[in-house]
Amino acid sequence: MSAVTLTKRPGGVAVILFDTPGSPVNILSRELFGDFAALLDQIEHDPEIKACVLASAKKDFIAGANLKQFYAIEKESEGEELSRAGHALIDRIADSRKPFVAAISGLALGGGLEVALACHYRLAADDPSTALALPEVQLGLLPAAGGTQRLPQLVGLPAALPMMLTGQRVRARKAYRMGLVDALTTPGGIVETAARAAIALAGGSLKPRKRKKPLLEMLLESAPGRAIVFRQARAGVMAKTRGLYPAPLFIIDCVRTGYSKGTAAGFDRESVLFGKLTASAETKSLIGLFNGMTDLKKPIAGAEPRPVRRLGILGGGFMGQGIASVSLKLAPVIVKDVSDESLGKCGKSIWEGLSKQLLSGSLTKFERDRLWTRFQPTTRADDLAGTDLIIEAVFEDLVLKRKVLAEVEAHIPEKTVFASNTSALPIGSIAAEARCPERVLGMHYFSPVPKMPLLELIVAEKTAPWAVATARAFGVQQGKTVIVVKDGPGFYTTRILSPYMNEAMVLLEEGARIEDIDRVMKDFGYPVGPLALLDEVGIDVGAHVSKELGQAFVQRGLGASVALPKLFEAGYHGRKNGRGFYHYVDERKKPVNTRVYRLIGGAERRALAAGAIADRLSLLMVNEAVYCLQEGIITSPRDGDVGAILGLGFPPFRGGPFRYIDSLGAAEALRRLEALAVSCGPRFHPAPMLADRARDGKKFYPCSE
Repeated sequence: MSAVTLTKRPGGVAVILFDTPGSPVNILSRELFGDFAALLDQIEHDPEIKACVLASAKKDFIAGANLKQFYAIEKESEGEELSRAGHALIDRIADSRKPFVAAISGLALGGGLEVALACHYRLAADDPSTALALPEVQLGLLPAAGGTQRLPQLVGLPAALPMMLTGQRVRARKAYRMGLVDALTTPGGIVETAARAAIALAGGSLKPRKRKKPLLEMLLESAPGRAIVFRQARAGVMAKTRGLYPAPLFIIDCVRTGYSKGTAAGFDRESVLFGKLTASAETKSLIGLFNGMTDLKKPIAGAEPRPVRRLGILGGGFMGQGIASVSLKLAPVIVKDVSDESLGKCGKSIWEGLSKQLLSGSLTKFERDRLWTRFQPTTRADDLAGTDLIIEAVFEDLVLKRKVLAEVEAHIPEKTVFASNTSALPIGSIAAEARCPERVLGMHYFSPVPKMPLLELIVAEKTAPWAVATARAFGVQQGKTVIVVKDGPGFYTTRILSPYMNEAMVLLEEGARIEDIDRVMKDFGYPVGPLALLDEVGIDVGAHVSKELGQAFVQRGLGASVALPKLFEAGYHGRKNGRGFYHYVDERKKPVNTRVYRLIGGAERRALAAGAIADRLSLLMVNEAVYCLQEGIITSPRDGDVGAILGLGFPPFRGGPFRYIDSLGAAEALRRLEALAVSCGPRFHPAPMLADRARDGKKFYPCSE
C-alpha cells in the first residue's frame, strides 16, 4: 500500500495525499521517496495537470522522518547519500514550472516542514493544533533536505536561526506574521481552499506573499551584520551546550555557508554534516531516547485502564497546582486543601498558566475559559466523592499521607485509584492501614510539573493491575513519559540520585571546591551541578532523603555524609531561604558561599582532578541504576535511561546510565568501579549484573536497538 496517492480534480489540480500505512502520523522514508518521485513524474508529464496540492489524509501534515532508518546508518557516507536523495526529490517541487501548494493542518515537523518550504505557496489551518518546526537539533541532527537554506531565505536570518537551534514550534498565526506561511484558512475544507489557490497561482491571479524586511533585519543580513549574528549564535550555543552537542554548531555552519557561498554550497554542506551526525554516538543516543519515549507512551497489554471522568487533587501547593494545570484538558479537577488562602493561590496559578497558553496561541479564548470552569477548589473531603482518580500532593510526611488517605477513603468508592505524589516514601508504608490497599500507588511528578516530562509510577506489592493501568493511561494523556517502577527505598530516580548527591558532599569533605564540582559535572553534560541542584531542591529535603536512603543501603557502604545534616542544622535550606552553597542576592551572579566550608569542616580546599570527580559522581549513579535493574525496580534498560535523563538531567547525548555503560564497555566500567572501590570504599563495589556483562562481553542494548 502506497504512502502517497494522487487524485486529479476538475480545473487541472492534482492533489497528493500523504497517508503512511499503519502509522497515526505521516513519516518520510526511503519507501515514500520512491512513491513520491513516481507521482512527480506523472505531474511533470501530464499536460492536464496545471498545479498541485500537497495535503494529508491524517490530522497532521507530516510529522518528520523515519528515525529508525537514521538510527541504522553506520557510515557517514550513508547519511550523506540519504540527504542528497532528499535534496534531489524536494528540489523537483521547488523547481517545478507547475505551482505546488502545501495545505498544512496539524503538525508540519522536520522533513515535513522542509517539503512545505519547497512549495510555492503555503496555506495553514488557523487552529491551535497547527504547529511548524524544524526540531532536528533535539535529536542530534540538522535539517538535511534544504531547511537550513530555505527557512532563512523565507523568514530572515534573525527568525530562522532560533527556530533551528532550539527546535521551537511555531503556531499558525505567528507563522503567518513571520512569513512562514502565505495565508491562513479554517481547518475544514483546507484541501479545497488550497486547490483554488493552486489554480489561481497557475493562472497568475494569485502571487505568493512577499514579506517586507524590516531595516534591522536587512542590517543583520549584511556581511558585517551576519558576522555578528553568527558569532553571537555560536557563543550562545557554547554557553548552553559547552560544545558537547555538535548539531547546533553544524546548523550555524550550514546557514553561514549558504549566505557566503550560495544555496548550492549550503545544500552540499547540509549533506556532508548530516552524514557526520547520523554516524555519531551522540545522535544514536538522542534518537534512542526519542524512541524510548515514544514506546513508553504506547498502550501496553494487560488490564484495561478505567476512564478518569473526575480528578481529585489533595493539596493546592506548588505540586498540586502543576498537576491540576496539566489535567484540566482531560477532566474536571477538584482541588482540596485545608486553607482558602492556599486554594486562592492555586486558582491564581492555574489561571495565569491558561492565560499564557492563550497568548502563545495554543489555546483559544473560548477554550481557556472552558477549561477554567473545570477547576473546583474545596476544603470539604466529601466533594471528592465520585472522582475516579485522586492524586495526593501534601507534605512529604508518612503520618500526614496516611491521615489524608484515611480521610479520603471514607468518601470515595472502592474503584477510585489513590496515588501519592511522593519522591521517596514507600507506597507500601503509605497504604499499610488503607481500607483498599490494592488501589494505592505512587505517581511521582517532577517539578515544575508543566515542564518536566517524566512521571514515575510506583507499584506496591498489593497494587492491582487495573489501578496501574488507569494511572499510567492518565499520565500519558497528561503528556508525560511514564516509567513503571517497583516500590522500594527511593524507587528508581531518587534512589540513583541520592548516591550522586551524597558523593558531592563527600568530595566537599575531602577538600574539593563547590565551583569545581559543579563545573566538572556541567562539563560532563548535566544541566546544573549537584550542589546547585541541592540548593534548588532544598538542603532540608536533601538531608531528609539522604538520611533515609543512607540507612536503607548502609550495608553497601552508601551511608549518608555528615556534611548535609550539618548544613541543615545550621539553618541552610538552599535557595528557598537564601542560605545555600551559593549566594542568591543577584540572579545574574551567584557567588560561592564560602561559609559552607567552615560549617562542614573537612580538609583544606584544593583542586581535585576533573576526571576523578566526574567518574566518582557519574559511576555511582550508573552503578546504582544497574542494581535497580538487577533487583527488578525497573524492568528494562530503556526505562532506566529515560527516567535518568528526563527526571534527573543525566546527559542526553550519553544516552542514560545503560547506554553510557555500553559506550564505555562493561569491562571498562567494571575496571573503573573496582579501582574506586579500592581507593574510596565499598560504596563503589560493582553491581553483580555489571560484572556478568563484563565477563560475557554483552551490552545492555543489542546493536539493532
